[in-house]
Amino acid sequence: MTRVTIDEIRAAASRITPIAQRTLVWTSRSFDTHTGVEVFFKCENLQKGGAFKIRGAANFLYSLSEAERANGVVAFSSGNHAQAVAIAARALGMKATLVMPDDAPKSKLAATRAQGATIITYDRLTGSREAIGRQISAETGAILVPPFDHPWIMAGAGTCALELMEQTPHLDALLVPLGGGGLLSGSAIAAKALNPAIRVFGVEPALANDYWLSLKKGEPVEIASPPTIADGLRTTKPGVNNFPVIQELVEEVLLVSEDEIKEAVKFILSRMKLLVEPSGAVGAAAVMAGKLPAGMGRVGIILSGGNVDLEVLAGL
Repeated sequence: MTRVTIDEIRAAASRITPIAQRTLVWTSRSFDTHTGVEVFFKCENLQKGGAFKIRGAANFLYSLSEAERANGVVAFSSGNHAQAVAIAARALGMKATLVMPDDAPKSKLAATRAQGATIITYDRLTGSREAIGRQISAETGAILVPPFDHPWIMAGAGTCALELMEQTPHLDALLVPLGGGGLLSGSAIAAKALNPAIRVFGVEPALANDYWLSLKKGEPVEIASPPTIADGLRTTKPGVNNFPVIQELVEEVLLVSEDEIKEAVKFILSRMKLLVEPSGAVGAAAVMAGKLPAGMGRVGIILSGGNVDLEVLAGL
């Protein structure tokens, strides 16, 4: 396990400036009234590529040497990381091959193809995206860009919380969507470095509770491929670099049901006029469902992405 520091997160923030945007912090009187909590939403749904993933992907690719960039990159993802890698690779003039599940949202597949990347699909129930990605890397010499389990990815993702803490100081708590753990681990490091008293929570779908189970057991636990609507959070086991950080700095992992996620997506769209994908809405779902411990007045929530198929949105 390699520990990421606040200085590395600050360096990543400077490194990714040419490509990543400094996203808005949004407030909603109707959400605050509905929940009884003063909430500050970090709108990564408005980020380049529609999700926070460009932060980690850009930091990784910009950290490579010219020689390492020569054979291109390969990555595996349900969509947002794939799109981010494709965007960053195109900006640097690199080839990118993305391994994506055949049931990935059509919008994510289309957006990734639009960046000029090569897409290889697989069946997530029977295939191993890691194995496919590593095979391509071995055969072509392309650098493998992991979606969450790497210090460069963690540092890049941590720039999201770094910005939020600069834009909105004096937060009592921070809620972060939890899939593989790149965003939560990086954000926890940044948030705790700037405000040691802040309480950090991860939020998982109850159907994709690998981190919740792992923290209860005290060691990483692997689950079957989860059937949650939050496709970006369908990881099956914690990352090697991410888990120890989350174990140390995160107070608790909160679980939300599928119906609670759907209600949050609907509320954010209809009342706040923001389009957020199910994966990005889990933090809001936790607050709406009363999962957050009492006594916190000012809460930051990362809306991690906004890439959702119109058909899925209509189904909600």
